[in-house]
Amino acid sequence: MTGLEFRDPIFLIFLGLAPAVYLLSRRSSARVRFSSLKLLEKAPPSWRTRLLVLPPLLLALASAALAIALAGPRTGEANTKVYREGIAIMLVVDRSGSMNARDFVQDDQSIDRLQVVQKVLGRFLGVDGSGGGRPDDLIGLVTFARYADSVAPLTLDHTNLGAILDDVTIVTDRDEDGTAVGEGLALAVERLRRHKAKSKVIVLLTDGVSNTGDISPGQAADLAAANNIKVYAVGAGRTGYAPFPVEWRGQTVLRQAFVELDERTLESIAERTAGLYFHADNLAALAQVYGKIDALERSEIVEVRYMQYEEFYALFAGSGLALIIASTLIAQSILRRLP
Repeated sequence: MTGLEFRDPIFLIFLGLAPAVYLLSRRSSARVRFSSLKLLEKAPPSWRTRLLVLPPLLLALASAALAIALAGPRTGEANTKVYREGIAIMLVVDRSGSMNARDFVQDDQSIDRLQVVQKVLGRFLGVDGSGGGRPDDLIGLVTFARYADSVAPLTLDHTNLGAILDDVTIVTDRDEDGTAVGEGLALAVERLRRHKAKSKVIVLLTDGVSNTGDISPGQAADLAAANNIKVYAVGAGRTGYAPFPVEWRGQTVLRQAFVELDERTLESIAERTAGLYFHADNLAALAQVYGKIDALERSEIVEVRYMQYEEFYALFAGSGLALIIASTLIAQSILRRLP
């Protein structure tokens, strides 16, 4: 358990008003005309006189308590953990320009390859409303084109991961286009290798040929094997001509362009890491590929997923109100002033 903290500490500035409340409360507008106070000065102070300071003091304490209540005092349970039986999976998704090929069909309409991947992975994560998913698996996301990016860390929060996945787009800048399979795979290995899960898996999807990056696919595969990480490689599409959208006379039309899928490299990556290679040239085949992961072994994983707090707002707010009531009752009863 962590120590006392404040949700909105800015409200603590109102603690400075407590002395002002005390001084203003002690002032009285009541006056009694008397010819001389010498006789009263010789009289010993009564208990009521001694307690006249009590109502202003209670009001000052009340203002301090209310200021603390507004600041939101709380203590946090820092070690709240979620224990699950699952595996650690890193999804590695190609977002290079070739993923814009429209050779996949959904509802009798051609869609780009990335949209198909996003749809299938949404079902895999269980965020598409189909009722499936892998709720007990830690899953993260790496994307790559010319450069690799760690888009989402390993997490059990698959809803947010699905939202992040939906925001992934195909590169449009030529300077960022390319297919750095080795870079994407190596980054995923780095994210997985330090985790304590006994079973670690990378699902690598690409539709092209590795043509850039400082790390080759073979080197990245060896790095994965050295860290006991299996790689399930998925080749999307096929080698040959595929339709691509292009702008022509102010309209978007489809033109055939040659694309190449390096299946041999993907097979080699899977073989080196004791994984498997899958070829998917349509939506159903791609969905089946990710369904194979259901047969993987499970091991206990732990994630610090959220922090619970014990709030003390009500305690301080209630104390402040009680002090105000007590001050008012005392000032209007046993310590009432005249006139």
